[in-house]
Amino acid sequence: MKLNYKRTFLVGFAFFLISVFWQAYDTLVPLMLTNKFGLDQTWSGVIMSLDNILALFMLPLFGALSDKTNTRFGKRTPFIVIGTVCAIVCFMGLSFADNAQLKKLGEDNAQLYWSQNYTVENKEYQSITNNGVDKEYTVKDYAANILYNKDFADLTEEEKSKTEAWYTGLDYDSYYVYSTDAQYKACITHKGEDGKITYTYADGSELESGARRINAYSSVVSSAEAKYAKEVSKSNVYLIVIFIIVLLMTLISMAVFRSPAVALMPDVTVKPLRSKANAIINLMGAAGGIIVLGLGMIFGTGQVKNQMMSYTYFISAVCGIMAIALVVFVFTVKEKKWHAEMLDRQAELDTENEAVKPIADQATDADSEAQTEQTAKPDGKDIAAAKTKMPKDKLRSMILILASVALWFIGYNAITSKYSVYALNVLHMDYNSTLIIAQAAAIVSYIPVGIVSSKLGRKKTILIGVAMLTAAFCGAIFITSTSPAWLMTILFALAGIAWATINVNSFPMVVELATGNDIGKYTGYYYTASMAAQVVTPILSGALMDAFGTMRILFPYAALFVAASFVTMLFTKHGDSKPEQPKSKLEMLSGGDD
Repeated sequence: MKLNYKRTFLVGFAFFLISVFWQAYDTLVPLMLTNKFGLDQTWSGVIMSLDNILALFMLPLFGALSDKTNTRFGKRTPFIVIGTVCAIVCFMGLSFADNAQLKKLGEDNAQLYWSQNYTVENKEYQSITNNGVDKEYTVKDYAANILYNKDFADLTEEEKSKTEAWYTGLDYDSYYVYSTDAQYKACITHKGEDGKITYTYADGSELESGARRINAYSSVVSSAEAKYAKEVSKSNVYLIVIFIIVLLMTLISMAVFRSPAVALMPDVTVKPLRSKANAIINLMGAAGGIIVLGLGMIFGTGQVKNQMMSYTYFISAVCGIMAIALVVFVFTVKEKKWHAEMLDRQAELDTENEAVKPIADQATDADSEAQTEQTAKPDGKDIAAAKTKMPKDKLRSMILILASVALWFIGYNAITSKYSVYALNVLHMDYNSTLIIAQAAAIVSYIPVGIVSSKLGRKKTILIGVAMLTAAFCGAIFITSTSPAWLMTILFALAGIAWATINVNSFPMVVELATGNDIGKYTGYYYTASMAAQVVTPILSGALMDAFGTMRILFPYAALFVAASFVTMLFTKHGDSKPEQPKSKLEMLSGGDD
C-alpha cells in the first residue's frame, strides 16, 4: 500500500494558499495598524486577536457545514473556491484602505513635526546602561541634545538653525551615537564607491569603541510619525472603521474554507496513509510561508526605510500566488472521485483486517456485544455506552498538558504577532530574513526530532524544546540595533528547532489520554487551549508594552510564559507513551496544522 504522492501534493495546494495568506497577514497588518493608523500596542493586539476569536466558533461551524454539503464538485471544494476568491478580493481591499490612510498622512512631514514641536519617546531611556536619560523629549530638544548635548532653548541662533536643518533633512540612513561617556554625539554617514558605509563624528574623528550607533530617523522622526498618524486617524475615524470592516470580511472569508481545506486530505486518503499525507500537507504549508517571506525581502517590506510604504504591489503578488494555487487545485483535484475511491479502498482494508483478526479477538468482540445487550436498560438506554470518568491522576495530567500548551502558545504567538513591528522599530532590521531562518530550521529538524522523541519519549523531548525556546527568547532580550545580525539569526534558528520539537510531540500527548471514541473531543481540547492563548496574548503583550512604555518587554514576556510551561510539563505524569517507530522518515514530519 503506497501513498499517491502526486494526488496528495495537489490536495495540499489548499493548505499552501492558506499558509501564504497567514504569513503575509501576520507580518503586514501589525505594521499597518501601528505605523499607518497610529494605534498603540494594546489596540493593535486586540485587532490581531480577532482572527483567533472568530476561529473559536467559525472553524467548527464551517467544518460541520462542509460535512453536510453534497455537490457535484464534492463537499470541501465549493468552500475552498468561494472562500479563497472572497479572501483575495478582501485582502486587496485591505491594501486600498491602507493606501487611503497613507494618502491622508502625506509625505515628508518632518517639518510639520518640527514646527508643532511634537513630544516623542526617547528610546535610549529603556537601555540598562543609559537609563539616566529623560524618557521623553520634544523633537527640538531631542535633536539639540544629539547635536550639542543641550536643550533647544539653550542653543545660539546659528545652532538652532543647524539643528532644524539636520532634523528636517534626516533620512533612513542617518545615525547618531550615544557614547560611553553618556553623551549624545551626531555621526556622519559616509558611503564609499565600493558601497561600504563608514561612520565618523561631525568633526571627522572616528567613533570610539563601545559607542552605540542608533538610527536617527527611526528614533527621532518615526515616533513623531506614529503620533501624527494617531491624530489623523482620530480626525478621519471612518478610515479606521472601513479598514476594520474589510479586515473582518477578510478573516471571515478565510474562516469559510480553513476547516474544509484541512479536512480534505483525510477525505481522500485511507487511514493508514494519513500520517504520510499530513507530512506532505505540512511541508507545502511551510513552503508557502517561506515564499511569502522571500517576496517580503524582494519588495522590502521589512526595511526601516519602507515602514510607510504602500503594500499594494506586495499584496497583489501574494494574492496572485493564492489565485495560481487555487487554479491548480480546481483543475487537478477530483474530490468526489477521489473520495469515492478512498471509501472503496478503506472498505477493502477493513475487510482484510477483519479477516486476519485472531479468533480470540473476534470472541472478545462477541462477548462485548453480548455484555452490551445484558447491561441495556429496559427503556433502551445503553449503560455500556456510558462514558467512563477519567481517573484523577490522568485528569491532573490532562490539565497540566493543556496548561503547558496555553503557556507556550502565549509566549510564542506574542513573538509571531509582534515581531515585524519590533524588528523595524527596535532592531532596525528586516524581519523577513530571521523568520525565514526560523521556518527553515523547523522543517529540517522534524526528522531528528522524530528520532529523538522515539528514544527519549514525548515529555523529555518537549522539555528539551521548551528549554531551547526559553533560551532563544532570553538571548533575544539582549539584542539591540547595533548587535550583529547573525546573532538574531542563530537565536531564531534555535527557536524554530525548539518549536518543531514542542509542536510535534504535544498533540500526541493529549490524544494519548483519549479512548478510541473520544479522540475528536480531546483534539478539541488541544485546539481550544492553543486558540484561547492566541486570543489573549496579542492583547496582553501589547498592553504591557504600553504600560512599560517600551517594546523591549516583548522577549522577556515571551520567555517568562514559555519557562512557565516547563514547570507545568515537568509535573505531567501521563500521555508519555513512546510512539511506535515510523516506518518511513516522512511520517516523522506529520503533525498538527497549527
